[in-house]
Amino acid sequence: MLTPEEWTAVALSLRVAFWATFWSLPVAVLTAFVLARSRFAGKSLLDGLVYLPLVLPKVVVGYLLLLTLGGRGLIGQYLDAWFGIKLIFTTAGATVAAAVVSFPLTVNAIRLALEAVDRGLETAARTLGASRLDVFFSVTLPLMLPGILSGALLAIASALGEFGATITFVSNVEGQTRTIPLAIYSATHMPDGDAMALRLTLVSVVLALGSLLLASLCDRRIRVMIGRA
Repeated sequence: MLTPEEWTAVALSLRVAFWATFWSLPVAVLTAFVLARSRFAGKSLLDGLVYLPLVLPKVVVGYLLLLTLGGRGLIGQYLDAWFGIKLIFTTAGATVAAAVVSFPLTVNAIRLALEAVDRGLETAARTLGASRLDVFFSVTLPLMLPGILSGALLAIASALGEFGATITFVSNVEGQTRTIPLAIYSATHMPDGDAMALRLTLVSVVLALGSLLLASLCDRRIRVMIGRA
């Protein structure tokens, strides 16, 4: 049975993972569409920047967020002065860190789904008089829906396991930024924290595995539905 402190960490992790995915998903769809369908100068650079959080040490990602969005950061100082928005030591900051780290996974899943869309179907819809917007919502979007759902669930799984960027950017504040990985880290530094660390580890495994299995199930179900349509 989990203690109140452990339930707080679990609930916070789920909340951070949900909002990180919710806010980043529209941007991920747009980014994937641009990378898959557009040709422009600097596309390779944009491609590299999008996937950079995937290959950088997560502590580096957190430090870059600190330099950018921290209280004295390039953008953070103006967010605080103009809008009163503070990300350091807050759940919002933990959400930003999780969103940045999981963003490449979301974009990649959506991009692969978009590249698999039959362009002939889009062309046929255009010849029948549909506008580009109509083609996107009636043809392209339904066909790339498996990638969107898979990307969202992968983002949730990644956000649930995010540690390095979070602790570097927003520290380890109970009830605010102490998600499951940070709570496990704290437990390993407590004299009698082994049981707590083990319980939270099991919860983390169950949540991550559940997200991955659900992503696979959704992908198969939607592909079957599209095939029947």
